[in-house]
Amino acid sequence: MLKITKGMLIEYALSLPPLVLVFDFNPQSLVRNRTINLGDNNTPGSRGSYGFTLPTETARASQGVTAQPETFSLEILLDASDRMNDGEAVATEFGIEPELATLHTMVEPKAQGPGGLQTLASLGMGGARAFQRSESASVLLLVWGTHILPVFMTSIRVTEEAHLPSLIPYRARATLNMQVIEGDNPFYQVEKVRQLVSAALNTGRTLVGGIF
Repeated sequence: MLKITKGMLIEYALSLPPLVLVFDFNPQSLVRNRTINLGDNNTPGSRGSYGFTLPTETARASQGVTAQPETFSLEILLDASDRMNDGEAVATEFGIEPELATLHTMVEPKAQGPGGLQTLASLGMGGARAFQRSESASVLLLVWGTHILPVFMTSIRVTEEAHLPSLIPYRARATLNMQVIEGDNPFYQVEKVRQLVSAALNTGRTLVGGIF
């Protein structure tokens, strides 16, 4: 039987209330997507091709390429069964509603107030004002294994599987779609260094073991 692994989402902000979600998920269900767009090569004489002969010519041949931010899709399990069996008061009365509320809060827009504190933009403002200039998406840290990635939550889909007699869910699976926040931030820079080191380890292993 495959062992369930813990993961975590943490809001990286001064927020009221602070948002943290610890969850179970199967690492095999995590999908990472990276795409690039290839533009037409309009170099004189190339006739729109990507021709090259020497390694020094590859940069010219592939100019115009743009990389899209990496996206994640993963399914997490939210289950209050064990806590209910242990007699935890919150789980017994509210099931996983606190966790679901945290997820929905993470995907909703925020407004920044005095002192940099963030509050839900929907508080007294109405849905029509979502994501105006003074409002922004939550910056989240996705933590699993050795990875800590800054992400935006772009969508969530929840499937409730079991309910209390009050119809409050105590077990659900949630599909989370996220976009990595790339660029000049410490978490992404550390992830890129980790990626380069891992790639170098693979190259070294391949050369030592022989390509064929």
